[in-house]
Amino acid sequence: MSEFTFKLPDLGEGTVEAEIAEWMVHVGDTVEEEDPICAMLTDKAAVELTAPVSGTVKSVAGQEGDMVAVGSPLIVFETSAEAANEAEKSKSPEPSAAAAEAPEPAVSTGAKVMTSPSIRAKARAAGIDLSQLKGSGPRGRILKKDLESFIAQGSTGTVPPAVSSTPSQPKTGTTEIKVIGLRRKIAERMAQSAREIPHFTYVEEVDVTALESLRDHLNSKRSSDEPKLTPLAFLGMAMVRVLADFPQCNAHYDKDRNVIIRHDAVHLGVATQTDDGLKVPVVRHCETLGLEQLAAEIRRVSGAARDNTATREELSGSTITVTSLGKMGGVVSTPVINQPEVGIVGVNKSVDRPVVINGQVVVRRMMNLSSSFDHRFVDGYDGAAMILALKDLLEQPATIFMP
Repeated sequence: MSEFTFKLPDLGEGTVEAEIAEWMVHVGDTVEEEDPICAMLTDKAAVELTAPVSGTVKSVAGQEGDMVAVGSPLIVFETSAEAANEAEKSKSPEPSAAAAEAPEPAVSTGAKVMTSPSIRAKARAAGIDLSQLKGSGPRGRILKKDLESFIAQGSTGTVPPAVSSTPSQPKTGTTEIKVIGLRRKIAERMAQSAREIPHFTYVEEVDVTALESLRDHLNSKRSSDEPKLTPLAFLGMAMVRVLADFPQCNAHYDKDRNVIIRHDAVHLGVATQTDDGLKVPVVRHCETLGLEQLAAEIRRVSGAARDNTATREELSGSTITVTSLGKMGGVVSTPVINQPEVGIVGVNKSVDRPVVINGQVVVRRMMNLSSSFDHRFVDGYDGAAMILALKDLLEQPATIFMP
């Protein structure tokens, strides 16, 4: 027998170290060549690595959440001398194409069962053996919809606990959750944004009665199996129009060069809540899309973010971001800017409220837009003027589509 030490390869884009996001094998496990062994998280993406040899895992570099430098030992295999020599002769394994594009690490809960950490946790809580499921994702990856479908069929494999009439006892336990992976990245970026950017927040009330009437009319023409148009599609169309007059809001700040980069194109980031945390997939070149195309792209990239099939290109490069809490959108929010952007627009919940128009109290559908801007580069006047221009288009939705 011989030992083969697999060192962390260069994961590209100038990466010098990466975080251990998920171990898929443990000391003592027997693996075959090309079996998934771990997922490493860089600043850009999560990358799944596979075994370069067949053998037994003798040692690993650290625990999930630990950082490993490129070129440092990652995992040691006990294997045959022939396999070790063959692996030494070959190039360092490259991450598989499918895995390199995944925004979240694929995870094995058993022999080659691939899924995300959140789905694995849900399956464990429900007492489900993921090896019973057939994944519909790339390389048989188990997606959220696969688990939900399995649960809906009643195949949990567990018996619900009996309801007890005994009074509840005081709870004294605690749960510690290590902040690693995507959640750590989110925490770091939110803290950095709040620390480095002087946020200027502006909130404007918008009468969306006419917009909702138009949206309802267009949706009524759609068949039952066609997805409905959402307010975000109209907002995106309006933002394209407005940003042409406020280019300072459709920009990046390159702090290394101390340069503001204004973009002619509108690459719209769509803040999306997923089981693994907040992600911002991007709809590129919104200025070239019609309403139907924009709506379809918002659905597509948001769905890809939720089921972990979005590519790294689809999760980077936005020039301005919109965020919405949907039906639970509240009255006002203070959205945090998605660096290196300089602006973000938040959509709050629309509700029917009494308002005064021409001296008469009438019921209108009202919604607040909560926006934040980088006050270093967007003056308060310009930020407010942009939102007021956006308000004007949304209140007279026909003007969104005028040349």
